[in-house]
Amino acid sequence: MPRPNNPLLSAERIRRGALEIIDTLGLEELSMRRLAEHLGVRAASLYNHVATKDELLHDIANAVMDQVDVSGFEQDWATGLTIWARSYRAALAAHPNLVPFIASGPARREASLRRADAVHGGLTRAGWPQRYATMIGASTKYLVVGGAMGSFSAGFVDDAAVYDDRYPNLDHAHLLRQHASEIDNDSFELALTALIEGLHQLYGTLPAHAAPSSPEE
Repeated sequence: MPRPNNPLLSAERIRRGALEIIDTLGLEELSMRRLAEHLGVRAASLYNHVATKDELLHDIANAVMDQVDVSGFEQDWATGLTIWARSYRAALAAHPNLVPFIASGPARREASLRRADAVHGGLTRAGWPQRYATMIGASTKYLVVGGAMGSFSAGFVDDAAVYDDRYPNLDHAHLLRQHASEIDNDSFELALTALIEGLHQLYGTLPAHAAPSSPEE
């Protein structure tokens, strides 16, 4: 039997093709028709593997979130937060156009819910009350998502004349773009360190081996 002209479709190939479109053109540019053209197949063929575009986006988000490491909570809560935050940021930074969709919430996504469960469980087992565990998870997510959605340093133009006269305190801002990656990474690490150091201080005020509590406490 002769081989087909186009490679056979699979769920993995569809996810990979859709993510290529998102990465290069943006989230809003993904459509089932465009994806079919990108893969060299008919649009109807896609629906044998995925029911809707929304379902496809959730599948992609699951695949990205599968890369996030929450194993550090097996050691202690601070190590867990550090490893989780860094790997979470790396996973999102690799696909910045997908960040708004992932950041909208875990919904029913298995990978996101497994990781949220691991983070919450790691914190509460360490003695954090459930309310604090929820807030710590949210605070870390705000830090990570904010760091992944854009670059602070790259937002400045490299024309010194823009800043010289009107903004004297930004007289070196035109140099930021040249070092954006380094500054953004160091800024993330600074914020993460400050968060964990502050949590260590708060943790020291908690009753030893605090019993699990309700989210309202």
